[in-house]
Amino acid sequence: MGPAACLFDLDGLLLDTEPLQATAWLKAAAHFGCQLGAEQLLRLRGQRRLDCAALVCRWIEASGSNPPSCEALLAVRQPLADALVPTAAAMDGAAELVQMCRDHQVPMALVTSSTQDAVRRKAAPHRWLQLIQVRVYGDDPALAAGKPAPDPFLLAAKRLGRNPGDCWAFEDSDAGIEAAVAAGCQVYALLPSDADAKATPDGVTRLNSLRDVSWQLAEQRQ
Repeated sequence: MGPAACLFDLDGLLLDTEPLQATAWLKAAAHFGCQLGAEQLLRLRGQRRLDCAALVCRWIEASGSNPPSCEALLAVRQPLADALVPTAAAMDGAAELVQMCRDHQVPMALVTSSTQDAVRRKAAPHRWLQLIQVRVYGDDPALAAGKPAPDPFLLAAKRLGRNPGDCWAFEDSDAGIEAAVAAGCQVYALLPSDADAKATPDGVTRLNSLRDVSWQLAEQRQ
């Protein structure tokens, strides 16, 4: 039996924005005298902008530099990100998977930590994203807490009128995977080929490409 609905993350899952987002955080932190490491940048993936800013401010303070306010940090970071993210390409197989959901009449929702305005800029070059009409943004007024809390996926399932346990959730970040697992979804994790397999929670299906799941979806909807 196929999914009752597909719930898609955006950054790093449908669009290859994560390296660009990381560059913006790296440069913003450096502006305030802190050099972020690879593990710190990974921790920022999948979380809301303000949550990330608060974390980076703590890292800046821990490095011995004078920490800025979150607002001051974002004032430096956002212009960098805004210039970079519209150049992001689609992830391999993303457009085809979304179109396949449409063709097989599988309800879809976008479940992202990005704000509505940020999604508008990122999605502008990718018209296929318009096929996903139901959306939960990081600044959604109905959202009590962002990823890694389960709230975004629970809200998306509610808006689609589906049981979260019958939905397939697609994620790439630790925070997103944790959120989807906590919501009770069947989780597919798009991970780099060199990622630590031990870090994948039990019950989570690991993907190397979104094309890995396209045939499964088509087969189960027949």
